[in-house]
Amino acid sequence: MVAANGARFHVAVTGDGPLVLFLHGFPEFWWAWRHQLGALAEAGYRAAAMDLRGYGASDKPPRGYDPMTLAADAAGVIRSLGERDAVVVGHGLGGLVAWTAAAVHPRQVKRLAAVSMPHPRRLRVTHLRDLRQVQASRHVLGFQAPMLPERRLVADGGLEVLRLLHAWSGPGWPDGEAATRYCQAIQIAGVAHSALESYRWGLRSVARPDGLRYARRMRNPVTVPTLQVQGALDRPVTERSGTGSERWVEADYRWLLMPGVGHFPHEEDPGTFSRVLLDWLADSELDR
Repeated sequence: MVAANGARFHVAVTGDGPLVLFLHGFPEFWWAWRHQLGALAEAGYRAAAMDLRGYGASDKPPRGYDPMTLAADAAGVIRSLGERDAVVVGHGLGGLVAWTAAAVHPRQVKRLAAVSMPHPRRLRVTHLRDLRQVQASRHVLGFQAPMLPERRLVADGGLEVLRLLHAWSGPGWPDGEAATRYCQAIQIAGVAHSALESYRWGLRSVARPDGLRYARRMRNPVTVPTLQVQGALDRPVTERSGTGSERWVEADYRWLLMPGVGHFPHEEDPGTFSRVLLDWLADSELDR
């Protein structure tokens, strides 16, 4: 447990070397990166996976589920782990946080890897102009109602979480262990509500001053090497939305489409994903 940005966060840490901080997405928690934690530790990195605000064993305050606060959480965790900066790898919501941290806290982000998440401004544009992306994000509309979505997520032992995992992934995932873990994790007191608050902020803030301020802040270019990975079968994020983020990156930018996997490439094909990540990390030319 580490203190950062006025809250306490659970972080799983292994290995020694340069710090790589992993940020999970919905409806997961730190355990989503179990394969990468071991692979990076063996390769000579200090790998850390945190439970985001509102998830797992981290604090679940009533506020702070906007990307600016979540990015400040991640930047604070890096400092609390005794490091000046880190490679930040984020999936889904964690990818949104990683993009935000790179733009708003550039001193804490050495490199950025975003998984199943385009740049926030690219995502904003496609939600306003692309009917296919709007349809792919219809679950976000369902999350806006008060109380009912929380009840649905925890009902019947987390059956709705299992349905979402199957709907968003490619064939053959989740396996039994992953299904059990994530169905149990959503039932921890406060997690269902906290997890939905980020989605509620994302939609309700579009025309509000805080949302407009965030959109303006995200015009700041990302100035560190950036890797973006997306599954070819990703349903919540269309391939068209997944491309185009290089517009906001003023450094080496690489985009990779992983075949045969959906929204969770790091779990659906962990071996391939870990190799891609390690090869990118080992390319020292990017930091010159």
